[in-house]
Amino acid sequence: MPRRRPQHHNVYVIELHKDVLLEARFRKNNPGYVEGKPCVYVGMTGLDPDVRFDKHKAGIQANRYVTQYGLRLLPDLYEGFNPMRYDDAVDKEIEVGIDLRSAGFGVWQA
Repeated sequence: MPRRRPQHHNVYVIELHKDVLLEARFRKNNPGYVEGKPCVYVGMTGLDPDVRFDKHKAGIQANRYVTQYGLRLLPDLYEGFNPMRYDDAVDKEIEVGIDLRSAGFGVWQA
């Protein structure tokens, strides 16, 4: 019987401060951004999302936008499908980003 891979990967969403919109690269990657909607970073990790957020803020394997503009995790946008297998988390991270972008959010993914 094949061994099942553990389900310990998580997708997470971090709210970014609106000042991230002053970054030309962020704006360029979000042409459909709707004024007033949240700006977020969507990521995937084998860690607990809280631990991963703390690492971003501490500059450890961090995304610059999260280090500089990260405010808080938005668990309502991801808790329902965590944890999952690595392959599923890779797909779900992309799906969440697409869904939020299509809802007018400003989205950054590494």
